[in-house]
Amino acid sequence: MVDSPLTSSSLRALLVQCRSAPRMEAQEQTCFLERTRLRPDQFQTVNVARGDDPTSVSLDEVDALLIGGAGKYSATQTYPWTDGLHDLIRRAVDRALPTLGSCWGHQVLARALGGQVVHDPDHSELGCGWVERTDAGAADPLFCQFSSRFQANMGHHDRVVELPPDSTELARNDQPHQAFRLNGAPVYGTQFHSELDAKRERERILVYREYYRSALPDAETVQRVLDTLADTTEVDNLLYDFLVTFVARPHPSVAPATLHPADRTGALGLASPDDRHRSSPRPA
Repeated sequence: MVDSPLTSSSLRALLVQCRSAPRMEAQEQTCFLERTRLRPDQFQTVNVARGDDPTSVSLDEVDALLIGGAGKYSATQTYPWTDGLHDLIRRAVDRALPTLGSCWGHQVLARALGGQVVHDPDHSELGCGWVERTDAGAADPLFCQFSSRFQANMGHHDRVVELPPDSTELARNDQPHQAFRLNGAPVYGTQFHSELDAKRERERILVYREYYRSALPDAETVQRVLDTLADTTEVDNLLYDFLVTFVARPHPSVAPATLHPADRTGALGLASPDDRHRSSPRPA
């Protein structure tokens, strides 16, 4: 594990997953641990595809909400747990809980807050691609650290075509809305995979090759996509920077009181141990 000042804190993150395959459920947890630089005991997980009920999750026990990918599940469809997940997201937003959705998490976040997501396999993005920061992204406390043009690892059939009300596009390429933020709140979505470096993206592509059959019709195409993967990207530090900026050490351009209600936070924006009564829904 990479040394991190976050591991010496009482910070606790909730990861929402939608993974029915145990191998990829575990791989995704590993990816988020690597990119956030947290200890395993600092994570709670809820996996809606394996029967966990999002309506039973108490957000009083966590400092940040992270939402991962989904493999075969689509953000455009409605499942038995969809309404409960949307409610969990809206509860997080209501309390200005730092929240970040990656890929499917980005799409679910947008849909839960009033945006529009479509299934569009003709415009699938796989492998490592270029993304451009918008002017609003340049002024954002998180995306201001990015270059105006950067690489990111991708893998999606669905995409956001309309942002939620009161939100701002932070990055785009040929497709809009590669990243957005809810105005005035630490709530972000990235269409690209914030949790994947090149090694982990390769693992995902090989496992989900059949799911992306239309975009990966033969071995030559698969190899061409794998060859695009970058060893390092500016996205590799995004999740860590997100937690440092909005949880452990709020960015000076954003008032800490806006991010964390005063009645449940300490001087660094972390809930004090005395205020916590943790009962993890599912240990990572």
